[in-house]
Amino acid sequence: MRSARRAVPPVLLACLLLAGCSSVKLGTSTSSANQSPAEGASGSAAQAGAGKPIAVGAGPQKHYTVQQQPAAGSCHYRYEHGEPLEDPKCTPGAISPAVTQANLKSTICRKGGYTSGVRPSAYVTGKEKKLNAASYGYTGRMGDAEMDHLISLQLGGDPNDARNLWVEPADPGHKKGAGVNNKKDPVETKLHTAVCAGQVSLSAAQKAIVADWTTALTVLHLG
Repeated sequence: MRSARRAVPPVLLACLLLAGCSSVKLGTSTSSANQSPAEGASGSAAQAGAGKPIAVGAGPQKHYTVQQQPAAGSCHYRYEHGEPLEDPKCTPGAISPAVTQANLKSTICRKGGYTSGVRPSAYVTGKEKKLNAASYGYTGRMGDAEMDHLISLQLGGDPNDARNLWVEPADPGHKKGAGVNNKKDPVETKLHTAVCAGQVSLSAAQKAIVADWTTALTVLHLG
């Protein structure tokens, strides 16, 4: 009896210990595996997108050149309540390094205006407009569409960075041949007024317009 009891327990004890450790590891692994892959991916995407800095362009130039636009057909419009929005993959926005919160009074908020002195020529923007229309597959009247700066010049947007440019179609109900007339422009003007009045920061206005210009005023409690 005694010798049998002495011979068997060490083997059993080793097996039990190994089995016990394996079960603990498996239990931990199972717990991690219970997390939904979709939830994990969604969380990572949300964290990656949250607070992502806006690209910085080259800023105002003495002589602008025609910038290469995304490949034809690679960009796709989005619509919010019928209003056209840019494709964030093609047009994520870009800001000018020449405009900062510290120099607003001498740049976008200065008396006498700012945008006319930094805007590219019609020759440059005209060529870019045709190229960008192909990028977005825009086939409407060119005269009814605007070659728009996603972050407008009056909000410190880069004047000629391709990431800040897109052909903006006319608003719903717009009469063909009536020329450019869209609801984004008044939003930009209100944001500019709020920035210069110190109601919102330059960065907040830029981020709001990039996220969704149709909700920018509401998000910043200006509408």
